[in-house]
Amino acid sequence: MVQSLVLHPVLLIGGSGFIGRALAARLCRVGYPVTIPTRDRERAREHLLTLPRVELIEADVHDPLVLKRLVREARVVVNLVGLLQGSQRQFELAHVELTRHIIAACQANGGRRYLHMSALGADPAGASMYQRSKGAAEALVRQSELDWTIFRPSVVFGEEDRFLNLFAELQKLAPLLPLAGAHARFQPVWVQDVVRVFETALHRRDWIGQSFDLAGPKVYTLAELVRYAGRVSGNARPVLPLPDWAARLQAAAMSLLPNPPLSRDNLDSMRVDNVTDQPFPDIPGFKPTALEAVAPGWMAHAARGSKYAHFRSKAGRKP
Repeated sequence: MVQSLVLHPVLLIGGSGFIGRALAARLCRVGYPVTIPTRDRERAREHLLTLPRVELIEADVHDPLVLKRLVREARVVVNLVGLLQGSQRQFELAHVELTRHIIAACQANGGRRYLHMSALGADPAGASMYQRSKGAAEALVRQSELDWTIFRPSVVFGEEDRFLNLFAELQKLAPLLPLAGAHARFQPVWVQDVVRVFETALHRRDWIGQSFDLAGPKVYTLAELVRYAGRVSGNARPVLPLPDWAARLQAAAMSLLPNPPLSRDNLDSMRVDNVTDQPFPDIPGFKPTALEAVAPGWMAHAARGSKYAHFRSKAGRKP
């Protein structure tokens, strides 16, 4: 099974994002040619240029005809597309309609191995638009006749994430951090563990027709994660948990920003703990990585680099 798949490209939809770049790198290292469709090929090249087995194609995956042509050349289709903020229509387009089109394209081409990225808390009756649209997409996958596997991660952390790094940056800018959803619980999972599971799924026939929760070994409140990010990055600030009414006001104000770090829909999602009691997928000799084992490596390095850049700028040198 592995050898036959290695001869054909993996179609990686959503491959230019944080998780997608990590997965593309891993698949290339083990021999899979990877095709990544993107609306902005030049921008994607900045992150994926060094991967020799990646082919970037400028294409609109929301066009069913384009999607069918892309799927025709692949034996494996991976859907990583995830929208964290937006309107109900935007969530429907990104999660539900795109999944429906991918399934149709795969079935029109004789069926394909299909790996689907969902999320912990995905539920058609969930508390947020995000959870409901992710849950509806899962239902479509389960009803399909494809060789599917669904993965449901908690929040994913890594060197290029917009989670721990965002909280470290916010603490660099403010004397204290008012925090919405401070008591929400998460079970963060390392991006390299996530992509290892995806790669393993390509040669695990026994995973077909199954869904797996992906979570790290420890549960944290959001406040604990924020304090940890500040401490490790050298930017520790007092964290001020906000009551729900104040959190709603904060989210409403932030929604006016071009790239808001928080939305009201994010708050709705945090009403449900982002944790699981399901064991990590069975990979012999492997256990999920603790946050504390890897995060200090890049966060402390980034903090040092930031300080050095500051000193260089004071000396009139380029960072």
